[in-house]
Amino acid sequence: MDRISALRNIEDALADFESGETDLGATERRVLNVLRTYATEFEDEELTAYRASGAERAEGLVVVAESRAQARKRVTDVLDSDELEFEIDQLG
Repeated sequence: MDRISALRNIEDALADFESGETDLGATERRVLNVLRTYATEFEDEELTAYRASGAERAEGLVVVAESRAQARKRVTDVLDSDELEFEIDQLG
């Protein structure tokens, strides 16, 4: 899924929410699925999607980075904590 398709799908999800066709929970799931699909199909020769698992705050967090080490650093930066224990798995 390219960036434009992802944005269109998110826009469609928001439009359905605004019109009352879906509730907030369904909209959140739909948007999350779009983002996860985009991340796992991310096409950049230098970047790869990685998912954190383990520590509750890090569980399921997806970042895009050049390496596993850089992905770990991005997760700790996003969560503003160097003390969390978590694993990093490459997606796709």
